[in-house]
Amino acid sequence: MSLEHRNKTRLTKPNEKISCILAPNPSPMTFKGTNTYIIDNGELAVIDPGPLINEHFNNILDLVGGRQVKYIFLTHSHVDHSPLAKKLSKNLNTPIYAFGGSNSGLSSTMLSLIENGYDSGFEGIDYEFYPDQTIINNEKFSLNGEYISAIHTPGHMGNHICFQYNEILFSGDHIMGWATSMVSPPYGDLTQFMNSCRMLQKKDFKMLLPGHGDPVNNPKDRITFLINHRLERETQIKSAIENGPLTAIEITYMVYTDIEPALIIAATRNVFAHLIDLANRGKIKFLGPLSENTKVSLNL
Repeated sequence: MSLEHRNKTRLTKPNEKISCILAPNPSPMTFKGTNTYIIDNGELAVIDPGPLINEHFNNILDLVGGRQVKYIFLTHSHVDHSPLAKKLSKNLNTPIYAFGGSNSGLSSTMLSLIENGYDSGFEGIDYEFYPDQTIINNEKFSLNGEYISAIHTPGHMGNHICFQYNEILFSGDHIMGWATSMVSPPYGDLTQFMNSCRMLQKKDFKMLLPGHGDPVNNPKDRITFLINHRLERETQIKSAIENGPLTAIEITYMVYTDIEPALIIAATRNVFAHLIDLANRGKIKFLGPLSENTKVSLNL
């Protein structure tokens, strides 16, 4: 039975050459599920195989239909994107291409956090992932006379890559329409994230195809919004500590006034990411080791 007949809601067509298969892994962090994309311009490439779920694996194989897949690309190695890659690679005899393993692309600050035993923010990391072929920034891959270009966009993870195909950007979890990207140290780095956003803001795309949620049809506006949103959050955080030192957790409750309780931990990670960025820029200082539980103060 074909994918179209088995579950029509799992398959969409962003354009005539691109199909999207929605994995059945909805959650507060993945929205409706992970998007797996297949480019078919006469040759095939798969982007983000997704979680290790048999139903999703079978849906991908149904759409491939026994044809040769030239590439399996990965935007980053979170467990909702990468675990199925190895099984799919073995079945299709197709190599996996990514920037590197989960520690790849991390800044010296984040590597130091890991080395010093920081034990938060490790949720969702696929520690077993490593690609067959590593990708470098701006590397191009030929697909039936067209090209897929890799753009290294660290921030959500150090090994995060977006893929450009014509005027479309497969934006992974870096830019989405339904929510702002999670930036959770030590594998997420806000300094890197903002630099990546500003770099993408200078480019012209007609559409973004994110790792979760619907296509983004106003790329430049969305990227500008995300940058401004982070700058507004930074202002709120600095205002929160004007009257005295606070921890990341205390700041979170002050600036996220309407958040669901289940998302407080994730919000605290985002605040902590902002604090590390502010400290690196000399705007604040940690009054002890880098941690959500360490108080910070303005660097007057």
